[in-house]
Amino acid sequence: MNEHARKMALYEQFARVGKALANPVRLELLDLLAQGERSVEDLAGTAQMKVSNTSAQLHMLAAAGLVASRRDGVRIYYRLADPGVTALAGQVQDFAASRLAEAEHAARSYLGDLAALEPVAQDELARRLRDGQVLVLDVRPEQEYAAGHIAGARSLPVADLSARLAELPREKEYVAYCRGPYCVYADEAVTALRANGLKAQRLSEGYPEWWLSGRPVRTGK
Repeated sequence: MNEHARKMALYEQFARVGKALANPVRLELLDLLAQGERSVEDLAGTAQMKVSNTSAQLHMLAAAGLVASRRDGVRIYYRLADPGVTALAGQVQDFAASRLAEAEHAARSYLGDLAALEPVAQDELARRLRDGQVLVLDVRPEQEYAAGHIAGARSLPVADLSARLAELPREKEYVAYCRGPYCVYADEAVTALRANGLKAQRLSEGYPEWWLSGRPVRTGK
């Protein structure tokens, strides 16, 4: 094998990761796995996909070294191979949103006007938590909260928010977060809280980014 062929063989291996990421379904699965380990069946249900298709997509991610798996009885559970996968997937999303007009338009169409929700940066939220100035709401499903959440956050899934508004002290200020900057749950929660007269903002990012930054997190219910 000559020098050019050896170089192309190297780049072919690099391209395997790009190919694995070049699919919207697989990117969504990585977003879900950034919240914690999940079974194939659970991932399929959350992503509204067939189990067989979900399994096939996960096999492609595993072949590229992006996810790992374990078997427990008849079920197979998947997790991200390491924290760098979360960072890589986030960089792909952010790069697309900043460079592609179509991606920016799609994000605005899906999420609405984020500026109107007054996003709170991680540093600012950390300061307000230390000072006891805010109540943080994790509006993801309870399973994801149990797998890992911002220390001090309260679990209030967005699907339950309307029924549980009476639990929230009206004098408090609230910051809601979900799976990441392109997760709509936090936007829906803030909109509902404000509609009921509560002062609320969303975290600019989500749980995975908070965890990656080394800030305090907890597991369990």
